[in-house]
Amino acid sequence: MLTELGLGDILRLRKPHPCGGYEWRVVRLGADIGIECLTCGRRVMLERRALKNRLKKILYSADSAQDQDQPGAPGKEH
Repeated sequence: MLTELGLGDILRLRKPHPCGGYEWRVVRLGADIGIECLTCGRRVMLERRALKNRLKKILYSADSAQDQDQPGAPGKEH
């Protein structure tokens, strides 16, 4: 599931951040994954295994949005 993560993806975690936010943006990929709270802007580094356990849902995938913006993409009229 975490192999499909990309920079700019929006994630929903199971438990809220102390500020009350559930949504996070992926800002760094590697052995550890950097995420940024969309409510307060706090950045956190998590191991892939820890993020996998905390992840509830991928709300928005930046890769699929870029594919739709490309000219000649299926389902888009010009």
